[in-house]
Amino acid sequence: MFLFRTHFALAIVAFLSPTALAQLDPKVAAPPVARPAPKAATIHGDTRVDPYGWLREKSNPDVKAYLEAENAYTAAVMKPTAALQEKLYSEMLGRIKQTDSSVPYRNGKYWYYSRTEQGKPYGILCRKQKNLEAAEEILLDLNVLAKGHAHCRLGDAEVSDDGTLLAYTIDFTGFRQYVLFVKNLLTGEVHPDRIEKVTSLSWSADNRTLFYATEDAAKRAYRLHRHTLGESRDELLYEEKDELFDITVARSADKKYLFLTSASSRTTEVRYLRRDQPAGAWSVVLPRVENHEYYAEHRDGQFYLRTNRGAKNFRLVAAPVDDPRPEKWQELIPTRQDRKLEDVAVFAQHCVLSYQGRGLPEFLVLDLSSGKSHQIEFAEPMYALGFGENAEYETRTFRFHYESLVTPPEVFDYDMVSHDRTLLKRAEVRGYDAAKYRSERIHAIASDGTKIPISLVYRKDVRANGPAPLLLYGYGAYGYSLPTEFDSHRLSLLDRGVIFAQAHIRGGG
Repeated sequence: MFLFRTHFALAIVAFLSPTALAQLDPKVAAPPVARPAPKAATIHGDTRVDPYGWLREKSNPDVKAYLEAENAYTAAVMKPTAALQEKLYSEMLGRIKQTDSSVPYRNGKYWYYSRTEQGKPYGILCRKQKNLEAAEEILLDLNVLAKGHAHCRLGDAEVSDDGTLLAYTIDFTGFRQYVLFVKNLLTGEVHPDRIEKVTSLSWSADNRTLFYATEDAAKRAYRLHRHTLGESRDELLYEEKDELFDITVARSADKKYLFLTSASSRTTEVRYLRRDQPAGAWSVVLPRVENHEYYAEHRDGQFYLRTNRGAKNFRLVAAPVDDPRPEKWQELIPTRQDRKLEDVAVFAQHCVLSYQGRGLPEFLVLDLSSGKSHQIEFAEPMYALGFGENAEYETRTFRFHYESLVTPPEVFDYDMVSHDRTLLKRAEVRGYDAAKYRSERIHAIASDGTKIPISLVYRKDVRANGPAPLLLYGYGAYGYSLPTEFDSHRLSLLDRGVIFAQAHIRGGG
């Protein structure tokens, strides 16, 4: 709630009329001025001087005093808007359904979901055995775990194959420092094991061996460990020496392999281990080669690799597990010049490929038996897509998330054989009527002739009445294409006659 109020107060100026803006008197209090104190730092032989480097010293009382002065100045300048702030806060909070539940998904013999309760700030993780009419079992209540802590955030949560153990990580600090816990779901007992600074985790098939990665002082995930329940000492299996690389451990979709991916901004290397052989040695799929990115999945004795080798925008290939060299590759989906292959979901008989192009995401479904593919179509001019919880491997159903600037988040199940889709849930936004709003896509022309997509959303009656004020937002670092997502808080802006524009300055991505 505190973070919501803080972010909300910083954005309040966008809602103000010219009359209200004129009431903001910056002279009501003298603005604080940070004192310069030059601080030099030499990295890779390059020396840089930061005149305000002292502001990084969190324990320095002068830093705290300066921030308190900034807050006091902001409060004084914004005081004339206090009534409007409360009105907008009430509007935004009123649209949120505080007691809610996610769509359950099946994993083995259980159905898993999370829910929230009005007045409680954190979620509750639950499951039901065999069917949704069964009694609810609470796996984790973050509201209980948060007691006595100023912050509580869930990181990873993975249940063992037999459904009896839950490995999960919690950050109680607010600095993304996650602690690993293991809970016995049959007894409710939390094991005494506590492991600090865990970044990713995954179970082996024996339901007692856990693999996890930890971070260094620079928050770089660099070490892989093996932990066996009941044993006091964990074994260090791998350390990534190259400071440009981070590691992640995860299991394959068919749950037969573990993958350890070392990745820099433009190079990857993947190691693998059979999940039924947790004491075995890890092997390398393909040794790292500068500028070669590849990511691995497994199906039916073959690795499915999303690779940019000979394919700037990536392609999908299959490689035998016993000899995955490029000479043995079978190309399943070639690269596309106008789309980037960003992710792949593998099932027993199908693959779903996630593309990004023209500033829009796309899903392509590949039938692995026939080799035929088809695209899932959507009617709106712009939208956002994401993979849902697809925990079942032997299935013809693909779950995905959909939303747009005017459509609240939706969850669909898609039949990859019949092409039928089923809407499972649409997020409830109280008082919202989508028919009153419209979105469209236009383009701006850059100096070199490149078309830059711009997404617009507005009330239909506002645009019909001629010119209107416009708020333009853009972001494009790291090649990020800025998805066109729904935001219920934005409605308070649109309902006051403002057009919202989102520039996709990275183009197609």
